[in-house]
Order: sequence, then structure tokens, then C-alpha cells
Amino acid sequence: MKKRILKIIKRISIIILTIIIVLGVAIFLYMQKATFGSLPSDKSMLQIEKSPHYKDGEFQNMIYTPTLAPGYSFWGEITKTFFDKTVPTEPTKRIPSVKTDLKHLPADQNLLVWFGHSSVLLQIDGKKILIDPIFSDNASPLPNTVKVFDGTNTYHVQDLPNIDYLLISHDHYDHLDYETILALKDKVKTVICGLGVGAHFERWGYPKEKIIEQDWNDDVVVENNYTIHTLPARHKSGRGLKQNQSLWASYLISSPKLKVYYSGDGGYDTHFAEIGKQFGPIDVAIMENGQYDKAWHYIHMLPEETLQASRDLKAKSMIPVHNSKFALAKHTWNAPLNELNRLNAKYQIPLITPVMGEIVIFDEHKVFKQWWK
Repeated sequence: MKKRILKIIKRISIIILTIIIVLGVAIFLYMQKATFGSLPSDKSMLQIEKSPHYKDGEFQNMIYTPTLAPGYSFWGEITKTFFDKTVPTEPTKRIPSVKTDLKHLPADQNLLVWFGHSSVLLQIDGKKILIDPIFSDNASPLPNTVKVFDGTNTYHVQDLPNIDYLLISHDHYDHLDYETILALKDKVKTVICGLGVGAHFERWGYPKEKIIEQDWNDDVVVENNYTIHTLPARHKSGRGLKQNQSLWASYLISSPKLKVYYSGDGGYDTHFAEIGKQFGPIDVAIMENGQYDKAWHYIHMLPEETLQASRDLKAKSMIPVHNSKFALAKHTWNAPLNELNRLNAKYQIPLITPVMGEIVIFDEHKVFKQWWK
């Protein structure tokens, strides 16, 4: 009887081990797909290792930044993500949008068009700048897991004009989208991104001479008195099992007529005040406001932190982004805009809240409707 039990245990162990091996091989093979991008090459690592922000084998924030705040656990957050259905995170109606002819924008105007989440097209002093574009229907390497809201996918890459500068804040899937970047290849003249992010573009067929990889506080001179500054952010990076192998960043576009700041993703910290002191006042701050949670607030700002950061930047106006396209957090889809507007009674920062696809002319004063209500 004892021998028989041992045989059964042995067989079960072999079956379990076989399943683990097969599953491991399947995951390994799946992660070879192009959508996962690439780690920096040995040659790129020579440049990366010179960065003061790269230590102990990965990029670091300026101060200690845990992914989860004290009192929260990894498994608790996983459980909440998959099993907590108490908060309706998706809209019940189609999100409104406006269809604009992007290839015939008024050439003499400084303007912006928002496409939902953090995807923004800027035209500043004649240059067309595209930020963190995602025009596919799923912000994840797994099919049908982070799907766009109905009404938010009315724009596609073929609708865009040719792009002078493509700015990428970091390599997470909701900011660096494989399908979109692939489709943009022949439309983009120059890519600006953080150190290490260029490896993804190279794998996806972009010539190295098109890619400018930057450390914090590096500059790209567009022309006389026109500079794109790569600046700090407080976040993380990674598309595979190995995390923080590329640098996350914010950007300041400083032209003769306008200063536009883009926060990228990240938690609140002193870098906003430092940027405001160095470059302020800033005309327009495009700020992360959405897909937040108290558990993650070291790497994603809560609405009041977004407003405080805008004040630190000495921003004359603010455009809230990172909302209204995907459900990545356990809040209602329009909570970020509702909360920001409620809390702004204290801060009194002029808010620019266009419908997706609407042209925002920076020189015009316009009252925006609360379309999310």
C-alpha cells in the first residue's frame, strides 16, 4: 500500500513538474514577440552606465520610490484588480469626440489635439510634436485585456500629419504602443525618448539615426530659441520580467512663443518645483490625472497632487490627461475629471478640458464644457 501511494505521489509530481515546464516554455516563447521590445544592447549600456540615475543594475528615482505605499500588498492589489467589481470603471455610454482633419490644421496657430489617455498632438511654432500615442484598441501585450472605451478609438495613425518629433515618456504599454509605433514609422522624422527606450524602436525597424535617447536635464535644440528639454519624473519602466532598464521622463517644449510641459506618468515630488523655478512660468502644463490609487500614489499622482504640481510648475493653465480611454485603476472612468474640478476650487488653475479630437488654440480664451458629465 505504501509503495502504491509513493508511486501515485511520484506520478503526480512528474505531471505537476511537466505542467510547470510546459507553462514556463510557453511564457518564454510568448515573450519573444516583438511587442515586448528589447533590452538595451551592450553598446547602449556603455552610455546608460554613465548616467548618475542608473545604479545597481537599474534606473532609480531621485528619492526612494516603492511601487506600493505602506499598508498595501502586491497580492492584495492583484486580488482587487481581478475580483473587486464594486466600482464601475467603464462608462455606460459612448465617449463623445470630434473628428478633426489633422492634415489641414491652421498653419499659423499654436494648438493641441487630445486623443484620450496621454496621447496628444501639438503644433508649436510650426513644428508638429506627437506625445505618447496609442491608437490601437488594447493597452496590453495580452489580447482584449485593457480595451479602449467605446468612442475613444475614432482616430488612427493614417489620420495624422507627418510628425517632426515623437516624444515618449516611458515604455509602459499605455504610452509606448507597438502597433501605433510600427504604423508611425514613415511619418516620424525624429524620436526623443529616455535612455534605453531606443532599443524598442530599433527592434521595431526604426533607423538609429532617427532616435535621440536622453538623460534627465538633456536638451534637443530644434532651432534658435526653440528647445525640447528632457526632465525628471518619478515613476518606473519595463515591458517584460526585467524592470527599470530604461529611463522615464517628463518634457518641456520651449519655443520663442510658448512653454508647454508634459509630466508623463509619475508621483508627486520636488522636481515639479525645481522645474518651475528653472523654467517657469509655464504657459500650459499637460499633467497626469487618472488611473490612480492611494496604493500607488508614489508613482501616480492623486488629483490634489496634480493640482499642487501644476502650482509648483507656475503653470498658467493645465490640461489633465491619462484618463477617459482605459480602465487601469479602480475608480469610475470620470472620477479624475470630477475630482480635479472639485478640488480646483481651492487652487483656481485655469483648466483646459477638450473633447477628444477638439482643436485647442492656445492663444484663444475658451470656456470648456464638462463633457464627461
